[in-house]
Amino acid sequence: MEDKGIILVVDDTPASLKLLTNLLKEEGYKVRSAINGELALHSAAGNPPELILLDICMPEMDGYEVCRRLKHQADTHNVPVIFVSAVTDTDEKVKGFELGAVDFVTKPYQREELLARVRTHLEVNRLRNRLEELVDERTGKLVESEKKLRAGLLDFIAAMAATVEMRDPYTAGHQRRVANLAVAIGRELPLAEDQLEGLHLAGVVHDVGKIPVPAEILSMPRRLSEIEFNLIKEHSKTGYEIMKSIDFPWPISQAILQHHERLDGSGYPQGLKGRDILLEAKILAVADVVEAMASHRPYRPGLGIAAALEEIENNSGVLYDSAVASVCLKLFRQLGYQLPA
Repeated sequence: MEDKGIILVVDDTPASLKLLTNLLKEEGYKVRSAINGELALHSAAGNPPELILLDICMPEMDGYEVCRRLKHQADTHNVPVIFVSAVTDTDEKVKGFELGAVDFVTKPYQREELLARVRTHLEVNRLRNRLEELVDERTGKLVESEKKLRAGLLDFIAAMAATVEMRDPYTAGHQRRVANLAVAIGRELPLAEDQLEGLHLAGVVHDVGKIPVPAEILSMPRRLSEIEFNLIKEHSKTGYEIMKSIDFPWPISQAILQHHERLDGSGYPQGLKGRDILLEAKILAVADVVEAMASHRPYRPGLGIAAALEEIENNSGVLYDSAVASVCLKLFRQLGYQLPA
């Protein structure tokens, strides 16, 4: 029988606990139940599950405190937590993400939506664990096995990228196109082939941190509010947290963390300036802006390549690295480069 995963369900309301437990069991998951925070922590510490569905409003110890304690324990630090709660306030959801939760499902939930999010996060967690195994294996192999192991890394990176695009169909292909343009820029600079390989992988998953962002925000057909945009801005840090434990031979997690930094310090999340920003992140920043401006978004039509290149040209040396910007402009205006379909 297929091992679909072990899930810990935590809810202080017996009826809700039974409903969610039975729903998951019907789908073939192994389910453990806890009716309060203390029991949940004891169950998770003794035998960590692969995923935790956690209520927030519970007596004595609420879901936020349970999540905080889980993330401070070595055995449960990497176990993904999904809050399942009637809480609807955006600030409360942001608080949950800041404590380390990967997603938020609002009660009353739709059965299919809940199951889809459970499947997604179990898959991402298993992919990440498998990636760690592959990287560990790679370091212990002889040189002749390196190509095979790199192919495995590429396959799993592609699977993680596909998971992001399933959550955000409006930007399907965005990461792939950014990676393609980033490598083209890197090759013209020029970078070494090994560095280009790392740059490509970073580009393919630079938005992996958007997985926990609610789908309704990703596909909002209007401009986001300040609170909603601040939630989106967490994706670079979330992507870093997802990838940082994997010992890549390239600075992929740092490139993901820094791809929204800007030369003048106006970027996020750290407000880095100039030389403090990785070259790979500077390249991804330019490629990301060009692709995003040229392409359709839920709240606006595509602005076109000309507008995107004007943005890069006008802010070269201010927001964007001048050498990277110059090569990008040259690719489109002189060398006939086009974004992939």
